[in-house]
Amino acid sequence: MLFFKGFLRSAALCTLLWGVSACVDDQPATAGAPDLARQAAGSRLSVYKSPTCGCCADWVDHIEAAGFTTSIHHPENLNRIKAEQGIAPRYGSCHTAISGQGYVFEGHIPARYIRQFLENPPAAAIGLAVPAMPAGSPGMEMDGRFSPYQVLLLGKDGGHTVFARVATQAEQYR
Repeated sequence: MLFFKGFLRSAALCTLLWGVSACVDDQPATAGAPDLARQAAGSRLSVYKSPTCGCCADWVDHIEAAGFTTSIHHPENLNRIKAEQGIAPRYGSCHTAISGQGYVFEGHIPARYIRQFLENPPAAAIGLAVPAMPAGSPGMEMDGRFSPYQVLLLGKDGGHTVFARVATQAEQYR
């Protein structure tokens, strides 16, 4: 069933992208026109997680509901993937997503912040992280409980700055 659902989603995306490109091909190029290939690559995320993690599956549902397309991978050594992507252990969580452009998204980051990052990625950034697993973040919903948290902007130098502060559960979905 999951394979069929993924197949239909992929087929719909291909149809949508083909239709958009067919329409755009007939239009003259204009300055500032969106780069459709870059946007499509930005909406694809490869997600690396444990096959038994329920909160990761719930986060994937959140991301897909926001319009991202995912491919799921279950590596034998998830920590190796994180290290290869430049994610220091202090930023770690239970899953890692990588965009088509190579940006990393570690943990239970709301889709709105991933989209915001991808629309204008800072030059010195490798991606975003929500360390640990804050209660009430996407995929970590627990009977209305919520712990405020920060979305961190990860730098190529190994440091971070605060990208967003999430004070209420509702802020995640605006």
